[in-house]
Amino acid sequence: MSIGHTLLGLLESGPRHGYDLKRAFDEKFGHDRPLHYGQVYSTMSRLLKNGLVEVDGIEPGGGPERKRYAITDAGVTDVQQWLATPEKPEPYLQSTLYTKVVLALLTHRDAAEILDTQRSEHLRMMRILTDRKRKGDLADQLICDHALFHLEADLRWLELTAARLDKLAEAVTTR
Repeated sequence: MSIGHTLLGLLESGPRHGYDLKRAFDEKFGHDRPLHYGQVYSTMSRLLKNGLVEVDGIEPGGGPERKRYAITDAGVTDVQQWLATPEKPEPYLQSTLYTKVVLALLTHRDAAEILDTQRSEHLRMMRILTDRKRKGDLADQLICDHALFHLEADLRWLELTAARLDKLAEAVTTR
């Protein structure tokens, strides 16, 4: 996720302080990974330097001055271009899990055990996400569905690999 583009998009509804941007980001997108204040301010500094935001006002406070940021026309254009650009699908062509299975075979360890352990971990995570989905709002449900679909695909791969483990062992050890 592009934090800069997300903060720019949040600014389209009107000027905000860094604190307000962090709170809005965390509420809408940061359920699992909230932003650190340092990320917000370093990102805003970069956006300011690149002309995508401007300081709309400065207010004195009990601590440092509070800057209110507003998106510029260039920032609006940048967000529009980012939204219109499709994300590159992640095919996971060389996954860590595949590497572990092959290395287990090459070193005469139990690759089936690795697959079983991973299957258990995937199922555990799916239970957690399903519970979260049941309790969540629509946004949380959609986020959980996305993760669950990926985990289901991983489980299919685990089952397929387990079924082909003998052939894979033969292929990787005879090269």
